[in-house]
Amino acid sequence: MNYTKHILITGGAGFIGSHLVRRLVQQYPDYQIVNLDKLTYAGNLENLRDIEAAQNYVFQKGDILDMELLEGLFSQYHIDAVIHLAAESHVDRSISNPMSFIETNIVGTVTLLNAARNAWKDNFADKLFYHVSTDEVYGTLGETGLFTEDTAYDPRSPYSASKASSDHLVRAYYHTYGLPVVLSNCSNNYGPFQFPEKLLPLMINNIRNNKALPVYGDGKYTRDWLWVEDHASAIDTVFHKGVIGETYNIGGNNEWKNIDLIHQLCDLMDGLLDRPKGASRELITFVKDRPGHDRRYAIDATKIKDALGWEPEVQAEEGLKKTAEWYLSNSEWMDNVTSGTYQKYYANQYNVQSN
Repeated sequence: MNYTKHILITGGAGFIGSHLVRRLVQQYPDYQIVNLDKLTYAGNLENLRDIEAAQNYVFQKGDILDMELLEGLFSQYHIDAVIHLAAESHVDRSISNPMSFIETNIVGTVTLLNAARNAWKDNFADKLFYHVSTDEVYGTLGETGLFTEDTAYDPRSPYSASKASSDHLVRAYYHTYGLPVVLSNCSNNYGPFQFPEKLLPLMINNIRNNKALPVYGDGKYTRDWLWVEDHASAIDTVFHKGVIGETYNIGGNNEWKNIDLIHQLCDLMDGLLDRPKGASRELITFVKDRPGHDRRYAIDATKIKDALGWEPEVQAEEGLKKTAEWYLSNSEWMDNVTSGTYQKYYANQYNVQSN
């Protein structure tokens, strides 16, 4: 088939990536979608079982640090666009092992930038390198104010510092080499298929199993929560309508203090599990705060709304209910991920091993 676009998506077996891959494969049958994922602990091909046989979809296990592999993919599949999501993304892991974040998020991004530039040979017509980043690069906010695209970078963790560095490098390749790039910085994503080290799936799984709900510090850390399918929609919009060289902040317009969100989730889960009201709240356990914990993030998503016509559709109460119901209805997925048995699927389906 003669495809009109050949898109390489890195990290497409991860949480956000799998939602994006599914959306593009289903909505654009004339696009060829090549999913490159290393299949670390957070990459799970079970997330994409429903589209793995699609004619316009290709999966490739591999590392963005492998230049030879990247060059082969660009050549074999005539890649003319990249959507780069592959990243180490968990703050706690970055504190205990910062080097893996430096290698993947910084060196990996530069390797991918070089592969794109070499493949396109400075003939950048109809080409695009789309870098997906985080609001954590902006640092922390006080009780008021919002992050805009012009907010100065002030990262506070090895994770956010590595993402800030990758953002700067993408912009440097635009200014230095003319590589056509767009960037987006998103707030906290939530929804189905999220690895259970993150707040909501961790809490849902622990409530389901009557385990303690660990809450850092006083629990009053504030985040803007973005439904993952809304984020996939926003990436789709930026990919097709974004202006080269521009950055777009993507937010859910849903600010919640962690403890308030957990209280809401506990009450919701009590109803879904037919438990006495207040039972799940008794599982809340306040634990020692993590180092460098940013107090508040909040996104101003005015630019993407005014310039590109995108805004989130799912509000927190609806999204929280949909998220809890999905994890309870897909307990086998959660059990497989947490036990590690899902790795067998990789070997059986693709003759590869996860790491």
